[in-house]
Amino acid sequence: MRLNWNLKPEESVVRFDPKNTLILVALEAELPKEMIPSWKVSYTGVGKVNAALKGSEYVARYKPVNLINFGTAGALNPELSGLLEVTQFFQRDMDARDMGFALGQTPFEEAPYFSAQGHGLSCGTGDSFVTAPPELQTDLVDMEAFALAKLAQMAGIHFSCFKYVSDQADENSPSAWKDNLAHASHVFINEILENHV
Repeated sequence: MRLNWNLKPEESVVRFDPKNTLILVALEAELPKEMIPSWKVSYTGVGKVNAALKGSEYVARYKPVNLINFGTAGALNPELSGLLEVTQFFQRDMDARDMGFALGQTPFEEAPYFSAQGHGLSCGTGDSFVTAPPELQTDLVDMEAFALAKLAQMAGIHFSCFKYVSDQADENSPSAWKDNLAHASHVFINEILENHV
């Protein structure tokens, strides 16, 4: 599902207040703090472990009511582009099938994925930069969202996730990601932060 850019601010279900919202991003290049000085923006670093560790540290420090994860993602569906909302989070590189668990399911945990409020897309998180379709199929792929969605659920914090499609998760992904990085932050600020306050 693509975000509805014609949605009027008063029709939005979620309102983001800079005073009680924390925005977590992997890299400063994806959303420089100086672009939105009135918002709390913190950087986790790349990957699930960094996202979980730094995310936990920032949640404990700021005690947010709303947690937003913004970043770039690869699209496994070539028709997807632009800024998209994600509401289903999978761990694409968790594989304990030999123990009887589903692909993506953490052993001895019931749910193989996490869901946020809304009707957005699915994202497969893993500790690899995707240049070919992974076995666990989702709409998008990234390297942090699953860890942050799980953190938010465990902490009882409202979680929202917005991903800007930077590449098509193929052999051209590394160069496409670099080319699209600068544009991503402008779209996120204009379409989400300025319209959902």
